[in-house]
Amino acid sequence: MSGVTRILLVRHGESTWNAVRRWQGQADPPLTERGEGQAARAAIAAEDHGPFDVVVSSTLQRAARTAEIIAAAIGLPVAERLAALSERDAGVWEGLTRIEIEEQYPGFLAADRRPPGYEADESVVGRADIALRDLGDRYSGQTVLAVSHGGVIHALERAHDGDGSWQRLDNLTGRWFEVDDDGWRPVGQRVALVPDGGPNIPPPDKNYA
Repeated sequence: MSGVTRILLVRHGESTWNAVRRWQGQADPPLTERGEGQAARAAIAAEDHGPFDVVVSSTLQRAARTAEIIAAAIGLPVAERLAALSERDAGVWEGLTRIEIEEQYPGFLAADRRPPGYEADESVVGRADIALRDLGDRYSGQTVLAVSHGGVIHALERAHDGDGSWQRLDNLTGRWFEVDDDGWRPVGQRVALVPDGGPNIPPPDKNYA
């Protein structure tokens, strides 16, 4: 690696399960029409943060389709789809709403407990760490737009900052990361590529993934 690689890691556009508040994890619902529109508008906003040399995404279609829309608009291909940037495995909670989780696992959410098969932060950070370092090597000195997932970005922020607090990450909002020979680090504040990336229906739910 000969230079600093800058990576804007952003959450995908609204999916069909986002719209009805179902925990997604590594399930693979598509974007909604709203989500596709968010991606198109994000491409315009991305011009203020670029220029970008490379666009990549996770392998899940909500991220891959978001990346395709943005990449086409800014005149780039999607160079790679990386499983390591895919969302946290939510185990048996995938596909459930908060109400259904409370019915089946009473008290888990309030106690911040998770079910069998739920991927821990250490696992998410471990694979994302490899992905960021590999991107840094392959695109050294370049600027990368990477479309990923809220759980991945949260885990990376917590790992670096040592702060267990939670702050909602809306669709098409993300964070800049720099990667060099010393590793990766988040820089600056979060970046919102669209102003209306939150849910259409209140209230916000901090336990929704």
